[in-house]
Amino acid sequence: MTHRRLAGALALAAALAFAPSAAAKPKPAAYAAALADPARPAAERARDAARKPAELLAFAQIERGERVGDFIMGGGYLTRILAAAVGPTGRVYAFQPNEFIAFRKQYGDDQKTVDEAYANVEAVAGSAPAPAFPVALDTIVTVQNFHDLYLKQASPGTGARAAANLFAALKRGGTLVVIDHAAVDGSGATHSDTLHRIERQTVFDTMTAAGFKLEAESKLWRNPADPRTANVFDAAIRGKTDQFALRFRKPR
Repeated sequence: MTHRRLAGALALAAALAFAPSAAAKPKPAAYAAALADPARPAAERARDAARKPAELLAFAQIERGERVGDFIMGGGYLTRILAAAVGPTGRVYAFQPNEFIAFRKQYGDDQKTVDEAYANVEAVAGSAPAPAFPVALDTIVTVQNFHDLYLKQASPGTGARAAANLFAALKRGGTLVVIDHAAVDGSGATHSDTLHRIERQTVFDTMTAAGFKLEAESKLWRNPADPRTANVFDAAIRGKTDQFALRFRKPR
């Protein structure tokens, strides 16, 4: 090898050694710090063992500085965690459907409480299938709530419209994570009202029809002991339901 080629090879090796890895992911310590956020209520911390939020952050590949949408935030359990995980340079857009607030005022109160408690959280309004996210997002997460788009009060096609709008809300290459209570195979969304469950295949079909590509699936929240025939609020199964977790990506 000539002196010039040797020098070039050494320079390339040095550049590769010090270049940031495209596959680098946040360290578990960053997620642990998010869970240790002192602003989190004790009642929410008590739910961590069952909900596995650190594993959720890792599966969703949440990084500091990201713009993340919490689609159907509920009481704000995940919103608080995401706010701590993305840090002061990131932002969380907490969406609470108008329909939820009209049904129960507490949903609006919870959204306001979390919005006021975190400088990097912004409340987002809109109808269930049309969240008014003000910017293009890196990631959207929805946990235990996608089945709500198929309740009997919802108009036909609400789930499909929501999927299309979530696709539009993401940057190219952005990700959507859906975790929900699993229904019996072949039941589709027919048990959304009675059991608050939805079939995994229904979510997969709805998201891929909107343009998403399934990138990964996690079994961390699966529970084979759950027959998937009980209401998720039944004391015998609450907190122990069989749940599927899907990570979709919007093509670049």
